[in-house]
Amino acid sequence: MKTALLIIDVQRGLFDPEPRPFEADQVMRRINQLAAQARAHSVPVVFIQHESREGSLQFGSDGWQLAQELDLEEGDVVLRKTTPDSFLRTELGELLQMWEVEQVVICGYASEFCVDTTVRRAAAQGLDVVLVEDAHTTHDKAHMSARQIREHHNRTLPAIRSFGSRISAIPSAVLQFTALASAA
Repeated sequence: MKTALLIIDVQRGLFDPEPRPFEADQVMRRINQLAAQARAHSVPVVFIQHESREGSLQFGSDGWQLAQELDLEEGDVVLRKTTPDSFLRTELGELLQMWEVEQVVICGYASEFCVDTTVRRAAAQGLDVVLVEDAHTTHDKAHMSARQIREHHNRTLPAIRSFGSRISAIPSAVLQFTALASAA
């Protein structure tokens, strides 16, 4: 099964200011490991950047840039988006079709917004989804800690069956792109 790795919104304006997202350094380390493994197995790596008309994520600003700790390599794709949905008004769907991708591996920021929306949209597009359960993060909210938000999404998103696509949550240490390629 052809797979692509989607890395969502790991940007300076979201990861640098205090307080930082939950397990920010560990999440970036896991994302870099996933990207290296994906490249080693010829799996496309797509970095997705959120942008706004103003504020810390304004296009071209320092905050809009990908986090410095991320390993971006030649051949990786970088896409811009303006909504929590990585497919809406972007080239993502067309790229995945061109690559004949049937499954996406998703990680990044923010668990309850852009990660959640992109997981649901990918499943609605007929793609199987692997949510890397320890490689997405967010900030604490008044109603729930970031750890709880991440755990909530790791448990609830795989329970969605109505799209007809499979959504699973797998820890980064267990995820193997070779095993995903043979799973059908």
